[in-house]
Amino acid sequence: MRTYSAKPGEVSQDWFVVDAEGQTLGRLATRIATVLRGKHKPTFTPHVDTGDFVVVVNASKVELSGNKIDRKQYHRYSGHPGGLRSLGARQVREEDPERMIREAVKGMLPKNRLARQIITKLKVYGGAEHPHDAQQPQPFPTHIL
Repeated sequence: MRTYSAKPGEVSQDWFVVDAEGQTLGRLATRIATVLRGKHKPTFTPHVDTGDFVVVVNASKVELSGNKIDRKQYHRYSGHPGGLRSLGARQVREEDPERMIREAVKGMLPKNRLARQIITKLKVYGGAEHPHDAQQPQPFPTHIL
């Protein structure tokens, strides 16, 4: 029996939509990262992008467990001395709710060129509307984790 290795040209990529309202941030991010990488498919190949597109709606209504809403900090660094900026999770959710989900998923992907390509397939929107109706996204698969 030979090991199957997917080729970039023979991969079919579907579109999924997930509603983040009332879901815990970390648990949602692990499921999204699994679908983005393609680990839910039997044709998964680590060095080929076999994953699907994921559209997240209602990102502003995602839940954080425990006291994370008050204690979690989001940092960005300009590269210059004194250029570290920190924001609390509550403030990030009000100003840029898409950032919470994007950073959580990005942290769960491998740190390489393929991951930078994979993260572009994640589309996050703070409200209930998204412009990807033409791709006919399906409901998020419930059998993943």
